[in-house]
Amino acid sequence: MEGDSKPLLDPVCRGSYTDKGSTDSLDRGARRPFHVEHRNIVENEPSERVSAEASVLSSRVHYYSRLTASSDRLLSPPDHVIPCQEELYVYSPLGMAFKVTGGDGGAKNPSIITIFAIWNTMMGTSILSIPWGIKQAGFTLGIVLLISMGLLTLYCCLRVLKSPKSIPYIDTSDWEFPDVCKYYFGKFGQWSSLVFSMVSLIGAMVVYWVLMSNFLFNTGKFIYNYAHNVSMSDTEFGTNGSERVICPFPDTGDHRGNSGISGLYLNTNNYGNDTSDTAVFDRWWSKTNTIPFYLIILLLPLLNFRSASFFARFTFLGTISVVYLIILVTLKAIRLGFHLEFHWLETTQFYVPEFRLLFPQLTGVLTLAFFIHNCIITLMKSNKHQENNVRDLSVAYLLVGLTYLYVGVLIFSAFPSPPLSKDCIEPNFLDNFPSSDVLVFVARTCLLFQMTTVYPLLGYLVRVQMMSQVFGKHYPSFFHVFTLNIFIVGTGVCMAKYYPNIGSIIRYSGATCGLALVFVFPSLVHMISQKRRGELSWPSAIFHSLLIVLGVANVAGQFFM
Repeated sequence: MEGDSKPLLDPVCRGSYTDKGSTDSLDRGARRPFHVEHRNIVENEPSERVSAEASVLSSRVHYYSRLTASSDRLLSPPDHVIPCQEELYVYSPLGMAFKVTGGDGGAKNPSIITIFAIWNTMMGTSILSIPWGIKQAGFTLGIVLLISMGLLTLYCCLRVLKSPKSIPYIDTSDWEFPDVCKYYFGKFGQWSSLVFSMVSLIGAMVVYWVLMSNFLFNTGKFIYNYAHNVSMSDTEFGTNGSERVICPFPDTGDHRGNSGISGLYLNTNNYGNDTSDTAVFDRWWSKTNTIPFYLIILLLPLLNFRSASFFARFTFLGTISVVYLIILVTLKAIRLGFHLEFHWLETTQFYVPEFRLLFPQLTGVLTLAFFIHNCIITLMKSNKHQENNVRDLSVAYLLVGLTYLYVGVLIFSAFPSPPLSKDCIEPNFLDNFPSSDVLVFVARTCLLFQMTTVYPLLGYLVRVQMMSQVFGKHYPSFFHVFTLNIFIVGTGVCMAKYYPNIGSIIRYSGATCGLALVFVFPSLVHMISQKRRGELSWPSAIFHSLLIVLGVANVAGQFFM
């Protein structure tokens, strides 16, 4: 053919790929051999045949790809063989080749998009437990711990982000943090990082199951009470007036001054008018006895889908839910006003001290609230300006910290004390509002639908990570996937029935996964890489060793406080 005589060292367009300062998405680490068949090239204009030059270029790439395995980069196609941006096509199994357009290949995001993607990813169920965590630690100490944990987790996250680049002489462009752990610690590092990542994901799924049971129960209760004109004001211990705030368990905890009225509390599954219809409804619509099992019918089939792409389309609901929560908290604070008194070390009738020994419960919650370390490398790869990664990640953490601080401080400050004690603040602060509250009903409904779409995504991540490591396939068989899903769902049902305390679930899972992926592995990897380069100093060794000690103490504190 005419194109066969064309030299391999083609100077055309070579500069656009060999420029070291380029931040184009088609860098050497991201480029892969392309494939062109003698089919139609699809563009906006009428289709045309593939040129002979493109066929020759395709043959060259095939030649290089057969020299060695695709995983070996030593004999990967050189820069002059990879086509230019304007000649790059993506081959479709349907027999078409679609031309890649745009200077960034459609894969890179500006800094503002990257920042809010991180913010949206980190804004999970932990936001509902932040006011409870501040109550457990004390108002002043809680604010100090929230800021401190945000800074510590940000630093450790930066260590994770930079860890692949600290490995010399190896192309780590497509590595994730488990690959880095495997490089430094062998199979132990690889499997332990997988185990702790599973703890965080499955822990999140358990929290989702408990919350979905809660939201479904209250949503159904609201609809039933509205349809049957059932009033709850006489059976709930709480404030009077238009803005009602309730204490679901006034006879538990250190609620001083409540002993004389604790008898007003009735079980949430049995309150209401004493009629046969209400009794039947309460029997079959129970928050712990029936609702967790009803969810199996809806969610277990969704977990067995081969792909979760359909549910990924609804991830924007997370942002809407968080924004609505912020608006809800603001409205409640305006209507309730601030109720604060500062008692530094002693508990009073309606207020908790500013410093409490239960503060490790807040640090456990915050570890999971600021946890994004197992996927930060993937998220930052899509950043258009890689030189701004540190700045963008810091801004994202700042926004997350401000969101948590805003919600936690407003809910704690606005909680009406008196007549209620600050100790009444629940692990899910929405439980402090009656099911008849319309604004809270909307929040619960939105969160219920959002979690119903996110839950299969979390299950898909668990399946992909676990099955890929154990069996080498994302979907080895229906039996394997179904067995795994039965275990996950069974764990959620058991926790929703026997221990529906999302605050404790979050703090235990957060402290456990944070021990390895937030404190231990990032610190060890950084110290080892510094030592190999001869740059490890005593201040650095002491500081990172202290981080490891803090991670261990964080886990230990969950069991002793």
